[in-house]
Amino acid sequence: MKRVVVLDYGSGNLRSAQRALERVGADVKVTADPSAAAGADGLVVPGVGAFAACMAGLSEVDAKRVVDERVAADRPVLGICVGMQVLFDRGIEHGVESEGLGVLPGRVERLAAPILPHMGWNTVSAAEGSRLFAGLDADTRFYFVHSYAVHDTEGLVTSAEHGEPFVAAVERGPVSATQFHPEKSGDAGAALLENWLQTV
Repeated sequence: MKRVVVLDYGSGNLRSAQRALERVGADVKVTADPSAAAGADGLVVPGVGAFAACMAGLSEVDAKRVVDERVAADRPVLGICVGMQVLFDRGIEHGVESEGLGVLPGRVERLAAPILPHMGWNTVSAAEGSRLFAGLDADTRFYFVHSYAVHDTEGLVTSAEHGEPFVAAVERGPVSATQFHPEKSGDAGAALLENWLQTV
């Protein structure tokens, strides 16, 4: 059984992420312990709320060192929602620019959409060769709640649209990330988490 740590840094849907991962067969621990996060087979970085606040919480648990070391050692990391956004270089919210963890290239910016937040179910255009979306139909819907997004990055980029195209998910080396919430996306989210677990 794969050992997965959901990183507790004061933000995120920790228990729902834990339950969703347990549903697909992972042995899950929710903890702020950097050594446990470093040693797990897979690390999940959740997140809700503001980019800067999440980064402040991550700094308290030495997350940058842990994530950097995992990426350098080719050990899987999964970011969810703001947990995806903080993996990028920078985030801009309310005119304030904050530094991210910097393991993915790109900037998080406000969506140009008539209605924000983007809240509800949406389809995605999965990247060719994606392991996260393997076996999922093109009309599969996932649950989004966000007002900010990344528009350009490197790797296998899965896109979605709300007012404009944005990055819905990205896979680059050991790093996977979703702007939507797989733990709130029912059977589709479970299938995606199962796919991720197979990479762990």
